[in-house]
Amino acid sequence: MKLICIGRNYADHIAELENQKPDHPVVFLKPDSSILLKKMPFVIPAFSNDIHHEVEVLVKINKLGKHIDSKFAHKYYDELGLGIDFTARDIQNELKQKGLPWEKAKAFDGAAVIGDWMPKDEFNNTDDLSFSLSKNGKVVQQGRSSLMLWKIDEIISYVSQYFTLKIGDIIFTGTPAGVGPVASGDHLVGELEGHQLFAINVK
Repeated sequence: MKLICIGRNYADHIAELENQKPDHPVVFLKPDSSILLKKMPFVIPAFSNDIHHEVEVLVKINKLGKHIDSKFAHKYYDELGLGIDFTARDIQNELKQKGLPWEKAKAFDGAAVIGDWMPKDEFNNTDDLSFSLSKNGKVVQQGRSSLMLWKIDEIISYVSQYFTLKIGDIIFTGTPAGVGPVASGDHLVGELEGHQLFAINVK
């Protein structure tokens, strides 16, 4: 099982980090060792002083696929979820300045929160999902999948040109604006269309 992540998929997030708008989806991977175990807190790693939360809609692949046409991509998933792509922003900025890969900033142990899953057919329109992240009771990130530069089916089609998608693979579809630091003692809650899909503590 692999975690396929899409970066820079919301214009407002691109602007807040002063990045350039990409011509194609920005793709990176996280190993399965980055998944935060259920009911476990997120422990801030000693190697970073600036861990940021990035809430994202998740897609779970349900069948093997390669070179998938976007018009058929909806057949490759039947569950949606919500998660966090934790990012060591200080390390990422240093790596970006040197033109180096991001893995140390994105793929460390515990860097991927995967919440509960919901059947796709419970949603009226997967291209217009509302989601949010609250920190200590205050909403810090809000997004709608309608604002994605590349929609879910387009992402599935694109990444399948490079990676064979397998049953159980999870796609992180990108984060909206509002990313920010977490600190020990924080409590994070994620909601998708009003349904709470995860709640974690930070230590």
